[in-house]
Amino acid sequence: MSDGASNRGKLMWASFLTLIAAGMGFAVRGGVLGEWSEQFGFTQFELGTITGGGLLGFGIVIMLASLITDHVGYKPILLTACALHLLSALITVAATPIFNAAGKDTTYWCLYWGMFIFAVANGLCEAVINPLVATIYREKKTHYLNILHAGWPGGLIVGGLLGAALVGRVRWEIPIALYVIPTLWYGFVVLKEPFPESDAKKAGLSIGEMFAQFASPLLLFLLLLHACVGYVELGTDSWITNITESILTGQGFFLFVYASSIMFILRFFAGPIVEKINPLGLLCLSAMLGTAGLFLLGSVQSVALVWIAVTIYGVGKTFLWPTMLGIVGERFPRGGAITMGAMGGIGMLSAGLLGGPGIGYKQDLNASNHLKDGNPETYARYSSAEENGFLVFPKVKGLDGQKVGVLLDGGGPAATLNGDYAIFERQGEQIPPSIVELKSWWDSTASEFQATDMGPVEEAKIYGGRKALQWTAAVPASMFFGYLLLVLYFRSQGGYKTVEIDSEGHEHLTDHKPSAEETIEDGEQGPSSGQA
Repeated sequence: MSDGASNRGKLMWASFLTLIAAGMGFAVRGGVLGEWSEQFGFTQFELGTITGGGLLGFGIVIMLASLITDHVGYKPILLTACALHLLSALITVAATPIFNAAGKDTTYWCLYWGMFIFAVANGLCEAVINPLVATIYREKKTHYLNILHAGWPGGLIVGGLLGAALVGRVRWEIPIALYVIPTLWYGFVVLKEPFPESDAKKAGLSIGEMFAQFASPLLLFLLLLHACVGYVELGTDSWITNITESILTGQGFFLFVYASSIMFILRFFAGPIVEKINPLGLLCLSAMLGTAGLFLLGSVQSVALVWIAVTIYGVGKTFLWPTMLGIVGERFPRGGAITMGAMGGIGMLSAGLLGGPGIGYKQDLNASNHLKDGNPETYARYSSAEENGFLVFPKVKGLDGQKVGVLLDGGGPAATLNGDYAIFERQGEQIPPSIVELKSWWDSTASEFQATDMGPVEEAKIYGGRKALQWTAAVPASMFFGYLLLVLYFRSQGGYKTVEIDSEGHEHLTDHKPSAEETIEDGEQGPSSGQA
């Protein structure tokens, strides 16, 4: 059975590359958070807000773009995304000269808007590629959506390896801009290939008819669960490299790449798994493993157990996002791009508004309280000048990342901002006021306590990261019970079935679930065939 476009392998490849670009940018950004903290003086909360702002833009754009995707068409939206991906790279790499000219606050907004535009581009892509793949591979939506979303961890792997090879060895601007390569690649494919119409447009469905799907309590419940998926997957991914690097120095990137490799490989095999236990059974199992992995990762001490915990967490998060999209595609085809866009959007909004800032806040809160309780004088020296709050939770003064960086780098002017102070002095250039202020603080306040402050500050930073992961484990635990309710609901309805629409928009229930090994036309497998 094949109802998709004749060039669907090429369209799948272009869609796959959009996620490669997104994953590369996301992974390298996670790897340079430490450099941003030290160079610009950001707290963990401020870094979380920058990363969260990117995810926030992602979510908003998915929702807005999905309103017009079926009617405007796939190609114009993807070409716009390509242009914005390139613009984001230009804005982000301008952060250092802006910091030297205008200081921390302006740099914060430069990075924020650079990430926001990057997220807008990602959101435009996401609004297109999910309904596109559901259209061209309508006979196996869940399976091919999982293959499509293998592009995300694929990008994380490439970005993680680039980060491990380049971050700390070259200027951070170089690795963070390399996602431009897959961006130009997918832009070229999109420019030259024709695109099909969506099923909803072929059926002549209006936007009002698509929106009518949201009257379903089932869809609303799926949206709630996907908000949790966004928090636990993307919110945690924003921080996982930074946290694991503090737990196992020098291994954070490798742990991140390893977890992403698990996702990349397993997502190609979603079809056979779904055949055995159906999508909801797969989600129940994934939530259980995600809970265990996060809690274990925040609790264990030994190197071997950390790698085991990352393995469990990686398997647990693998199928959550694409399988949820597959369920919506299979159960609500009349919603077209709008219902799938709502799912992607709510997941990204949750990650941006709650996951990134929330996990950053949990690190600040636990690290600060730990240091304050054990070493109040050290906390007074390294706490941020500003308080940050999260939702209804109390405000907290997190540890100043710039000050902590000077201490952990060895202290003194040579360590300040990776030696920038010494470079300015040597070249006879005007030293930025923020660097002068930092050196003055070190010389007058902190240098004499370096030996006694080092251990407690480092311990507090590790403690904050561990506790944040333990608390985050409560999210997939609650998801498990939500998925269990869905299993019981569909069992009462005679089992899980897919819904298809004909050319007139009429719905038909079907039990037809082709196996993942079903033969389809040669050259149409997209990324799995190696076709570019």
